[in-house]
Amino acid sequence: MQLQTQVAIPRPLFAIEPFQKVLLVGSCFAQNMGKRFSEAQFQTTVNPFGVMYNPGSILHTVQRCTDCPAVAIFTLGTNRVYCWKETGEIADNCKKLPQKLFDEKELTIDQCVSFLNQAIEILKIRNPQVQVVITVSPIRYAKYGFVGSQLSKATLILATHRLLSLHPDCTSYFPAYEIMNDELRDYRFYAPDMLHPTEQAVEYIWEQFSNAYFSPLTHAFLKEWQPLLAALKHKPFDAESAEYKAFIAKTLQTIRVLGEKYGHKLDLSPYGDMGKHHNHDLL
Repeated sequence: MQLQTQVAIPRPLFAIEPFQKVLLVGSCFAQNMGKRFSEAQFQTTVNPFGVMYNPGSILHTVQRCTDCPAVAIFTLGTNRVYCWKETGEIADNCKKLPQKLFDEKELTIDQCVSFLNQAIEILKIRNPQVQVVITVSPIRYAKYGFVGSQLSKATLILATHRLLSLHPDCTSYFPAYEIMNDELRDYRFYAPDMLHPTEQAVEYIWEQFSNAYFSPLTHAFLKEWQPLLAALKHKPFDAESAEYKAFIAKTLQTIRVLGEKYGHKLDLSPYGDMGKHHNHDLL
């Protein structure tokens, strides 16, 4: 008996290797995925100029950001944009200014394709080997009404698949939106607002992404790294106890050996005192 409709994920033409530079730009779902990329020790840049919901704003980020990533992930949220009335330019962030300063518009499929195509061309100039993964955020936008939200997502999906035909060698589509709506079709996977995915849902989507895109070497590294990451997140009852200090020393020694094995200095700066011990005492 099958109790779940599963979404087939086509195997991409490339694989993400450990510690590669990854640029994530897009909606707040990009923030969720970016956190996991950072924890997995990729060189991660996430929305350096803030959350960007539409293809035009994603293009603006790529234009302003000087990163040369090996992999870029665009997470499209909506085709709705706010444009400055004075110039007609898309405002990436309205900065809580009065709505009378903006016109709300809907990007067409052609406009979405044009913005995203420009972004890809810029990245290819910086790194001809770049791979771009495009996904549509599973987060629905209740402010447009659920029919309006669906129409917006449909526009983005149609634009994405047209874009894939323009860049078959360096683009792929990851079906996060479809996974949320088909495989996770249950309200227990939604936050209390009934719109955003829960941590469990995001983790499931991350696992599906990892299985499809990560190389065998990346999986091997993560298998060794995950228990050490859990140790880094451990909150002790007594940080000054001899037992905890021994635990720190053992964990950091194992991390140093793991870094040497893969020829990469692991970044522990997000982990407070652990990171300080690692940087000053062991390396």
